[in-house]
Amino acid sequence: MQEYEQNILEQYDIEVAGTRKTRGAVLCDTERGLLLLKEVELSEKRIPALYELYEYLHSQGYSQTDRIILNREGNCVTETEDGGKYILKEWPVGRECDVRKTGELLAASGHLAKLHLMLKHQMEHPVTAGMHLKEEYFRHNREMKKIRKFARGIVPKGEFEFAFLRCFDQMYQWADAAVQELEESGYDTLYQRSMEECCMTHGEYNYHNILILRKDAHIAVTNFEKFKRDIQVEDLYYFLRKVMEKNGWKVRLGDNMLNSYSAIRPLSKEEVEYLKIRLIYPEKFWKVASTYYHSNKAWISVKSIEKLNTSIRQNEEKKRFLEDIFSFHLQSSVV
Repeated sequence: MQEYEQNILEQYDIEVAGTRKTRGAVLCDTERGLLLLKEVELSEKRIPALYELYEYLHSQGYSQTDRIILNREGNCVTETEDGGKYILKEWPVGRECDVRKTGELLAASGHLAKLHLMLKHQMEHPVTAGMHLKEEYFRHNREMKKIRKFARGIVPKGEFEFAFLRCFDQMYQWADAAVQELEESGYDTLYQRSMEECCMTHGEYNYHNILILRKDAHIAVTNFEKFKRDIQVEDLYYFLRKVMEKNGWKVRLGDNMLNSYSAIRPLSKEEVEYLKIRLIYPEKFWKVASTYYHSNKAWISVKSIEKLNTSIRQNEEKKRFLEDIFSFHLQSSVV
């Protein structure tokens, strides 16, 4: 055990038998079971709300999650001498959801619906509201045009700039189509209703944060640090997109995931429309371009070029998915 780990853990009423590293954290074997020690990555002001959320879920009988443990002074956060801040959490014993196993993906989709039914709750501590989607897309579109102007001005151009400029018009058509669909949709009503009904999202519902428990193969959901007030099916969109990107946008799999969710929490017309709009937008392409724009461009890694080409290829795969599931056909337009 590292000295800093020992100094932190000594501030809790636990006996530690051993520790081992995991992704960005330390797993601790204790008499209370498996615990996870990790550095605080979110604003410290959000910690009380996060603690309240975990306690609320447990009060509702939802124990399939992690949970913040208070130190001897009754605080959520423990600070080291060098200013480092850490939280200690109860941690479920299991493995990450396998993105290649259809049964686990469908179970995780249904589980998300159950979680959303509980995540309608008026919190005592303030909860961050998600950005309005119109504002988010307008920002992304402005940035993509700024990146195009920048790439055009580079002399000599590299492989990334050539690939980006070659496909920009095509990809921007998708972005523009998403904005047009958004303008004509019932999004504003859905967003306002979500705020009024105190709806919350997990904020990062992906296979890394979905654990298959060893003892009974049930599902546990972890890492609620990015939870917020928002339209709940944003979680479903995010999970669906991540899974589809790993599985070649297989129509049958995506349709079954949506059915698994809606069998427990039926999707409204506005929510289906919202999912369609989110999937139309070329989010991965924007993200890769944004990362390039805000990085050191003296050396562009091969991996960045691969990610750009992958985002372009996957958008073509997604086209058929949108046509078959949402009956959406992109209309050509001039940028």
